[in-house]
Amino acid sequence: MRAVIIGGGIAGLSAAYALNNRARQAGLPLRITLIERQDRLGGVIQTEQLDGFVVEGGPDSFVSTKPWAVELCQELGIAERVQGANAQRRVYVLRKGQLIAIPKGLTMMVPTHAGEIVRSPLISPIGKLRLGLELVVPRRRDTGDESVRSFVSRRLGEEAYERLIEPLMSGIYGGDGDRLSLQATMPIWHEWEQRYGSLTRAAWANRAPSNGSGSIFLTLMDGLGELVQALVKAMEGVEVRRNVAVAEILSGPSGFTLTTDDGETFSAQVVILAAPAYAAARMLSLTDPELAQELSAIEYSSSATVSLAFRREDVKHPLDGHGYLIPRHEHRAALACTWTSEKFPHRAPKGSALLRVFFGQGQGPSTWGEDEDKLRMAARDELDATLGLRAEPLFARVFHWPQALPQYTLGHLQRVGAIDRRLVTHPGLLLAGAAYDGVGIPDCIHSGQRAAEAAMNQFGRTGLSLRLE
Repeated sequence: MRAVIIGGGIAGLSAAYALNNRARQAGLPLRITLIERQDRLGGVIQTEQLDGFVVEGGPDSFVSTKPWAVELCQELGIAERVQGANAQRRVYVLRKGQLIAIPKGLTMMVPTHAGEIVRSPLISPIGKLRLGLELVVPRRRDTGDESVRSFVSRRLGEEAYERLIEPLMSGIYGGDGDRLSLQATMPIWHEWEQRYGSLTRAAWANRAPSNGSGSIFLTLMDGLGELVQALVKAMEGVEVRRNVAVAEILSGPSGFTLTTDDGETFSAQVVILAAPAYAAARMLSLTDPELAQELSAIEYSSSATVSLAFRREDVKHPLDGHGYLIPRHEHRAALACTWTSEKFPHRAPKGSALLRVFFGQGQGPSTWGEDEDKLRMAARDELDATLGLRAEPLFARVFHWPQALPQYTLGHLQRVGAIDRRLVTHPGLLLAGAAYDGVGIPDCIHSGQRAAEAAMNQFGRTGLSLRLE
């Protein structure tokens, strides 16, 4: 029996690792092949070590509020390598060229500390008054989907959305709040409105006690690449094939036939597609055009990051925080800037500073799609304009991520439901990855684990489910 996993990102690796372990525990003679079209594994997780600096090309951390990444690190024996972000540092928002600290006391991005809001210059007096009126805004009777912008503006006011919520959300999804689905991206807000009638009351009721220490943002000492390396090392017996692209997947009575771009064919009883939704759609276009159409309807955005290293003495700004977010109405080319060496001090040698500038699709000029020299210059311009940093960097490392971040636009849950219904007609065909139920690293890990569990159910003839609820 054979299972093929297409996609060597964190979801595909997690699926291969979990399926390999489950098959061994069950005494199932299963051949597992993982196929990756690139020459490296990890997907958007890409870590480099440069002159004592730890440089992340993609995500730099994962959250502890979802347990699957932490649990996987424990299982792989690398839990002692997990480090939290500097919890005492603040995050800023750019407002008319000035950096203003985000008010403390946010619960799920909803302000709960009245004093912080009153004192903050981020929101105008009129905006603060509108924010306070959230307690008396009636709940929406229509329980259908709503855009993030519409929901937040309706409850908290347009100013709170533009200056606070939109920058925070764009740091997660990098998308357009006018099109992002509330129920797919922040279902807790919808639940809070329906249950409490007010986000403010809900946030007060659900505040976690603060002990003044720790951080929800975790990473590994040598970067997230450590997690990828540990997974690959633990997948003993799994066949890994790099630089191989699958052109099509055909469904038959005994399973699936896969054909690569080079014309090679092989069969499998189970296929776990951990590739982007648009790539999965291309592979399945002949097997199930309706399924392919639903998959291709999931949109993606592109991004780029530029990491720059400096001598600390050349950086006159105090860098007293994790970095800053840039609202769309500031009309900057960049999306955000992380002060990496302050957020994670172990990622830069003493006496140095490591900064990372983010560019996202739709955040002004499409600098993320330009050549590396133009992106470096755009990053330098941003640091000059905001931090007054004109020094020559020790190095600047550029990472491009074309069509890497799925967008949960309005109707996303309905699309995923339609995909589920089509998958029922193809027993043994499973999906995993960021395109469906969550874009974070823990979500992707969990999606791979659920796909592995469903694959075992298929081999055991005990039923198949895309997601084990």
